[in-house]
Amino acid sequence: MIEFLKMIRGTGYEVILMGVSAAFFAQVLKFIIFTIKAKKINFKIFSTTGGMPSSHSAGVVGLSTTVGLLSGFDSIIFAVAASYALVTMYDAAGIRRNAGKTAACLNRMMEDFYKHDTSLMGERLKELLGHTPLEVIAGAFFGIIYTMYIHQWLIGL
Repeated sequence: MIEFLKMIRGTGYEVILMGVSAAFFAQVLKFIIFTIKAKKINFKIFSTTGGMPSSHSAGVVGLSTTVGLLSGFDSIIFAVAASYALVTMYDAAGIRRNAGKTAACLNRMMEDFYKHDTSLMGERLKELLGHTPLEVIAGAFFGIIYTMYIHQWLIGL
């Protein structure tokens, strides 16, 4: 395993690994935070969107931070990666969050409309789609800190 990590150090594989693993560990952190807050275990958290911290933000910021560390923060490829990260984070906090609010409103309307027989209502729309700005920022900070730490660890191998 150590030989594999030495082999990917400083390559595009490190970039991919950092982006994917930052998102994965942000999702694990989200599960831990949910479990502590709710005082119950819900494994569905691993496959849901929304919540603290944003794993999307952690992943794209982890990816772009690694690109900056390897290619330079003044490189064109870092500018592309950072732009990709900003669009993804804007989408998470803006468009997807508003879609979740719309779903919540529609669910309430359907409950009111079918209050006499909720079995006719059908399946509820998913409401937790996006993130608050704080969740996005927390995910971005997690992505930066995680990536910097793991990158330094890889250098030391």
